[in-house]
Amino acid sequence: MKRHSIIASAVELGFLSIAGVAFSHGSGDDQSKIDLVVNTPTEAVSREEGLSAWDRIYAVASHPRCSNCHVDESNIPMWSGPSYGKTRPHGMNINAGISRIGIESIPCSTCHMQSTVPNDIAHGAPHTGHAWMLAPVEFAWFGKSSAEICEQMSDPARNGGRDGDGLVQHIIHDAEIEAFIVWGFNPGGGREAAPGSMQEHLDDMVLWTAAGMPCPAE
Repeated sequence: MKRHSIIASAVELGFLSIAGVAFSHGSGDDQSKIDLVVNTPTEAVSREEGLSAWDRIYAVASHPRCSNCHVDESNIPMWSGPSYGKTRPHGMNINAGISRIGIESIPCSTCHMQSTVPNDIAHGAPHTGHAWMLAPVEFAWFGKSSAEICEQMSDPARNGGRDGDGLVQHIIHDAEIEAFIVWGFNPGGGREAAPGSMQEHLDDMVLWTAAGMPCPAE
């Protein structure tokens, strides 16, 4: 079961207008159920609060669960994180090609599966509700600084044409289909998860966008 229910009227904050929305996914006895609430600020969000929220967003975006597939035009996904010992290119000489899904050589779907089956098998093929692929090259995060990622994420020309509300809705949509952001916070199989939770990440995105998407200095 998937549903959205409006639980509060819209509150306009500068350019950003977000309704308070409760989102739940899964049946009542589903242990993987995701409950998200868009906690719309009732007062203006300061630049300082926005930058603090950004620091937490960056901690997620730069974490191996996220950044390993947000790579540049080399099209080579990375392996990094505590379990790998050292940072290195994805094994098996994987190159996702210009297609970013590996169609030119070995498709990502050869080992990475589109499924909502729980990721509870150590070293098993990872599952998400979206077909596996590298993020668009414009979204390169691996090895990038906080300021660089912030500038990219706040630029509609490099973030998929999204304004502040669009970035918030992107997280909600990811939860609907149990895609990559959901997996990042609960990758299973003994993998280290991104810091925080899906709800905390959504809260931070709401605050950051409501503050006008401020970015740190280089």
